[in-house]
Amino acid sequence: MKRIAILGSTGSIGTQTLDIVAHAPEKFQVEALAGGYNSQLLIEQIKAFQPKIVSVATKELADEVSKQITSTTKVLYGEEGLMEVAASSEADLVVTAMVGSQGLKPTMAAIEAGKHIGLANKETLVSAGHIVTDAARRKGVSLLPIDSEHSAIFQCLNGENRSQIAKITLTASGGSFRDRSRAELEGVTVEQALQHPNWSMGAKITIDSATMVNKGLEVIEAHWLFNLRYDQIDVLIHPESVIHSYVEFEDNSVIAQLGNPDMRVPIQYALTYPDRYPTPTKRLDLAAIGKLHFREMDFNRFPCLKMAFESGIQGGTTPTVYNAANEVAVARFLKGEIAFLQIEHIIESVLLKHESISNPPLEVIHEQDLWARAFATNVQF
Repeated sequence: MKRIAILGSTGSIGTQTLDIVAHAPEKFQVEALAGGYNSQLLIEQIKAFQPKIVSVATKELADEVSKQITSTTKVLYGEEGLMEVAASSEADLVVTAMVGSQGLKPTMAAIEAGKHIGLANKETLVSAGHIVTDAARRKGVSLLPIDSEHSAIFQCLNGENRSQIAKITLTASGGSFRDRSRAELEGVTVEQALQHPNWSMGAKITIDSATMVNKGLEVIEAHWLFNLRYDQIDVLIHPESVIHSYVEFEDNSVIAQLGNPDMRVPIQYALTYPDRYPTPTKRLDLAAIGKLHFREMDFNRFPCLKMAFESGIQGGTTPTVYNAANEVAVARFLKGEIAFLQIEHIIESVLLKHESISNPPLEVIHEQDLWARAFATNVQF
């Protein structure tokens, strides 16, 4: 039985992870959960899975949770509680499903504690890939990708000689506005942006999919996960989201991973690796789908993806700043403060002002993250 902890148990990836657990209770034991501000859902999760430790964002929420449960679950709060869920439980594997760069510190704590990582928090590698991957190697722990694209690449490389990779291609659905021109993006609403055609995801990642920032973050994450140069990473629009990504080798052979767009498949593979078990998902029926379509990436249509490649190539603190600026810009859009197209203008403004620092330690990454957020918050139009 594998013992797991989940950082971000009340979010999209966290709830789907627990759905996997619920369908195979004989294979998994939930040791610890961190649920942020959603105390009511966390209470339901405590009653269903009986974790030993849980954490919420504030003391008030911790008191509320404690009053409503009858189990012996230890209820913690704040950063200290989050770190204990990450590092102090008896979990073998920690699923990092928190949104944004806030996942970096607890992920590092889990690695230092010798926990294997089910990585759904791509911003951790974007902000501090050199530090996270070095720590994982030093501690001998696995970084098992949960993003569907990186899980696909990971599966395609099983048993292969990685030195013989020619390139990888990450597929992109194109997001909510994939069939709109830039002119047609003027005045789009938050509600429209949140209508993803294929995937069920949280608000932030759905907006990132529409701007193609999400794919940009995945490019940087792939660079660190698979030790590839940026000229070995391509992106292709694939509206059906059936081919999740593929690898081309030096002999021109291509290996792809296919499946219906259901995050429970890559989540379960990270939980059970190297084994495979039945999942509560639908089987892929290619005959019913009939056709698969592909479009070359247009960097003029999706400038945020171009900025991601440029940030990754520049390295240092630039990917940290790219990510932080985007997080603030998306939050401002979701609040109705800015228009959709102004997300990319905020990111560009912050990057133009930023002076990159090479090989930054964690404290410098934190400083540059805060600087980028402050600057992005104050960009006016």
